[in-house]
Amino acid sequence: MYDLIIRNGTVVDGSGLPGYQADVAVKGNRIAKIGKIAETADKEVDASGKVVAPGFIDPHTHFDAQLLWDGAAKPALSHGVTTIVPGNCSLSLAPLKADHRMRLVGMFNQIEEMPYKAFREGVVWDWETFSEYITRIRKGLAINVAPLVGHSVIRLWVMNDAATERTATDGEIAQMQDVLRECLNAGAAGLSTSYVDMDETLQPVPSRYADAREVDALAAVLGEYGRMLQIVPEFYDPDLTIARLDQLAELSIKYQIPTTFSPLFVNADNVDAVDRVMKRVDEQFARGARVWPQVQTRPIDISFSFAVPSLLFIRYSNWYRIMRFGTPVEIKAHFADPENRKARAAEVADAKGLWEKLVLRQVKTEANQKYVGQTLAGIAADRGVTPVEAMIDISVEEDLEAHFLAADMGHNDDEKVVSLLKHPRVHIGASDGGAHILSFSTYGDTGYLFAHFVRDLKTMRLEDAVKKITSDTASIWGIPERGLLQSGYIADIAVFDPQTVNRGVEKFVQDVPGDGSRYVRESHGVDTVIVSGGIAWSAKGGYQEARGAVLPGETSRQPELVAAE
Repeated sequence: MYDLIIRNGTVVDGSGLPGYQADVAVKGNRIAKIGKIAETADKEVDASGKVVAPGFIDPHTHFDAQLLWDGAAKPALSHGVTTIVPGNCSLSLAPLKADHRMRLVGMFNQIEEMPYKAFREGVVWDWETFSEYITRIRKGLAINVAPLVGHSVIRLWVMNDAATERTATDGEIAQMQDVLRECLNAGAAGLSTSYVDMDETLQPVPSRYADAREVDALAAVLGEYGRMLQIVPEFYDPDLTIARLDQLAELSIKYQIPTTFSPLFVNADNVDAVDRVMKRVDEQFARGARVWPQVQTRPIDISFSFAVPSLLFIRYSNWYRIMRFGTPVEIKAHFADPENRKARAAEVADAKGLWEKLVLRQVKTEANQKYVGQTLAGIAADRGVTPVEAMIDISVEEDLEAHFLAADMGHNDDEKVVSLLKHPRVHIGASDGGAHILSFSTYGDTGYLFAHFVRDLKTMRLEDAVKKITSDTASIWGIPERGLLQSGYIADIAVFDPQTVNRGVEKFVQDVPGDGSRYVRESHGVDTVIVSGGIAWSAKGGYQEARGAVLPGETSRQPELVAAE
């Protein structure tokens, strides 16, 4: 007798081969049989008319903190994602000395737009080492986690304040190598670093003070384990991006490790740059390097209010500094001042086309409700001001709580984007799940992939799309026994309706510790999500992991922290 049988579905097994009709039986945490199954099971799922696929793998997230209060990484699990990779962009929550906690929280706040209050009220700081952090997040874990360790925190652990002052000595580099080994032994899937990010004081994060000698030494340790090196390059400059790509390629060849960089966006003004980057990727793969660019599926949308510093304004120093360092009273007073209002409007005049298209998403006052859903161009015409002035005025009137949407800003050339997504050397990722919670909602990138590129545009085969986010990702990251529906493999499974699978519209919800809010997207068309043999989420039953990822006491079914072996 089996524990679970999924009957009558179309098995799309992650290999890229055509789907076929079959039942899938699960025993314990593994797939026991695929085919016509006459036996019974404790639980059965009717998948008639639906696809049965491996659980999806999201290789670029920042769920590090959310896992401490939400072991299901909601709503990612409901979209069919069964494995996440947090710890990207040089930032992880371990190893971390007690004295450095708020310093790291500041980095998460600046880079990933995670609110301070969520850390204060949602995190019980009861770890320092990476091993202790792993023990901590295992409590109530409902989704598989392949955690990276951040280069910035390793530097901070070894060098303390000097981590943001200078390059490391030979002795400090040796200590960093030892710390990295400890993290890899504890389950880290690799190392992440960044060449662009800043901390809450707008100074470079610790990883940016490392020289090539330090990065080479850490890559050597990754080579001992065959683990991943992830970087954020200077993505705004194609020449620098290519230089970082070349650096990764040399490390990949020298130490026989996989490497990945993100983001790689398609915008109207950088199509040639993307082509240049991909040409170099092909050249480096031909040399034997593994340098995987990560490309997201969705167009770029950014939401913002004046109450929270938004990366949309990062290139406008006066705007960003008042939003980053000013109190709500100071911000409101600054923008209410006629001279400041005039100066700030002039400062952003070079992006005139952007402001006109912004949409007012929500307000609190009754007087401005009539403008919700309108563009700033329309609101400005009604008020007799410019779009930027309308944005400033409404923000002041709403005590900074007016929310705006900059929709479809880029990565929206479907022909070019799909050519990237289908490229054999492109790694689908860069969701940023768990981060930028008031800027955009990435949940449902997989649903968008199936709905837009497979079903609507018919530019990708269903089997190829599934392969891209399952077995390809598992192979790239060296995650064993996942990514395929195959007898003996771990039973991470997503059951979805290919005719309706999609992402929902963005919703503003208040479910972050400290009465915080965020934007999320519900899943459409996903029927059942199975993690390590247990039903973790279903359209009918919701999150069944509120009481644990699986039934209490069935330890063989507990979700695992997975990394290369």
